[in-house]
Amino acid sequence: MLATPGTLPPAAQDARWAYETKQDGQRAVLYLPGDGTLVLRARSGEDITAAYPELRPLGAALGRVPAVLDGEVLALDDQGRADFQLLQSRMGLAHAPGRAARMAARVPVHLILFDVPFLEEPLFTVAYRERRARLESLALNGPYWSTPGAVVGHGAEALRATREHGLEGVVCKRLDSGYEPGVRSRAWLKIRNRHAEDVIVGGWLPGRGRLTGLPGAVLVGQRSADGRLRYVGGVGTGWSEPERAELGALLRAAEAGVCPFDPVPPVANAHWVLPRLVGEVDYSTRTRAGLLRQPSWLRLRPDLAPQESAADLPEQPA
Repeated sequence: MLATPGTLPPAAQDARWAYETKQDGQRAVLYLPGDGTLVLRARSGEDITAAYPELRPLGAALGRVPAVLDGEVLALDDQGRADFQLLQSRMGLAHAPGRAARMAARVPVHLILFDVPFLEEPLFTVAYRERRARLESLALNGPYWSTPGAVVGHGAEALRATREHGLEGVVCKRLDSGYEPGVRSRAWLKIRNRHAEDVIVGGWLPGRGRLTGLPGAVLVGQRSADGRLRYVGGVGTGWSEPERAELGALLRAAEAGVCPFDPVPPVANAHWVLPRLVGEVDYSTRTRAGLLRQPSWLRLRPDLAPQESAADLPEQPA
């Protein structure tokens, strides 16, 4: 069952919804036949059990009760927050069990459990509030897995708390909703916290197909404390067609033969420009290297000079 992007339910309906923290990890469904084993599958259906050997003991923890559990595999940073970049070092190792075991010792994962579509019998038509109670009654809290609580009502406060703690957002789940496998349902709503910052355009990548002749993405940076223009990522969404055409004209007028970023990013087929255009983008989080995750263009900022677009970026080797 998948969540639909949306907004908080109306205040008058707040008490009809539960709110869970949205986690930045790999969605997974666990199949536990009740014999102490488990099979872990990704959204694609791929068997990823071998990629996460530290989760195997969960099969024995549940005992002889057959179940299907829904959750998210996370890698946590030193502050206990989900770090997708860390998790990427663990993903894709389902066919390399030896390497997976070594990585498990270095970057252990943690499984967050949030639903139980099957527990001795199918629970698809059982309301979320009852499924949640049955999941919590299993007391599945161990060294590499846990069942965090959900808040009923108080959606605005829950969303604000995730924002204040630097978390990705919330998932709103209607208390009377069933479990709809394979459906992106309006009974589950996901709300991401987004951040907006000013950036300096230092280059662009040509578009393809219907975007031939136009910028497919702009390459953007921010000034570090030492004055260098540091690359923070590529932005390829957020424009209307007229806005993309206008931006293309501005970029062609600023064409330059030298990369303005220091250090030069490893981006193939880039067209470099004089770093004089300032724009505003929004994004979900930053990687540990300071790159923007899921950035989207908001607007040009002709009212700002390039030197005004500075940021507190992580230190990198010169």
